[in-house]
Amino acid sequence: MKALLDLDALLAAGEISPAQHQRLRRHAARETAALAYGLLAGLGVLAVAGASIAMLPAPATAVWVGAMVAGLGLILTFAAGARWRLVALLWVIIGGLLGAGGLVLAGEGAPLAFLAAALLLGLLGWLARSHLLVVLAVLALASALGARAGYWDASYLLGVDAPLLTVLSFALFALLAFVAHRRLPPPTAGLALSAARTAVLLVNLGFWVGSLFGDRLAVGGEEWSISPAAFAVAWALALLAAGLWAWRASRRWLVSLCAVFGAIHFLTQWLERLGAAPGSVLLAGLLTLGFALVLRALNADGGPKA
Repeated sequence: MKALLDLDALLAAGEISPAQHQRLRRHAARETAALAYGLLAGLGVLAVAGASIAMLPAPATAVWVGAMVAGLGLILTFAAGARWRLVALLWVIIGGLLGAGGLVLAGEGAPLAFLAAALLLGLLGWLARSHLLVVLAVLALASALGARAGYWDASYLLGVDAPLLTVLSFALFALLAFVAHRRLPPPTAGLALSAARTAVLLVNLGFWVGSLFGDRLAVGGEEWSISPAAFAVAWALALLAAGLWAWRASRRWLVSLCAVFGAIHFLTQWLERLGAAPGSVLLAGLLTLGFALVLRALNADGGPKA
């Protein structure tokens, strides 16, 4: 479990000694540097893999080249030890992205192609202990269900073709991954937690799209419609339940996610019903600030008592 602490405040209150304060500051600095490296490395490997796929003559070539690069990375990981860990991990990630991209292109973006890409990325992520590959595997699995993103002319697209299926599937996935995280040993427990967090994000995206456009289901030859209002109510209840559980369990990441999507949900529904007139936006903002102050007051004592 990770916690966000104000070290200066703890030192001033006498909760920690100066030596502990300095040791924790050094540890925090290393964690921040590792985060910065991870973000830059992630962007770099995505660019390298994407450009390589575009330059290769055929999707099948991308699959074979990716398999060879990832295989060499895995061999280096297990044979060379910690010294070559960074280089080996980058090879595995680039090879995995090449192979997954080739599979999707060869399958012309069909659900089975995305499923195969998800399995490949998940397997490589588990073998190489790569959180990035595990997250991308979950996203590829979402694409197999019709989730997609796009960009053109400074515009972004985020789509979910089957909101209800996305919500139900990834809610179950998140639960199973979280249970696995509680039972797995440390090297792989973090991977399961990353998968669970990505799934929770996809659940909220499914709710978001459903709260705007609803959904349609074909059952027994008949088509059933689910209204946006039903998604909106279910989303609000799910956010409330998850937020309360996360608060009591000290799961700060989930509390933050519920707060962000709670604000998105509130503002989305407010503007959908009342429009973006200045008065309605002002009132929505004031209500949001009021909710934030109430939550701050409830949490002033540091959270619930066990």
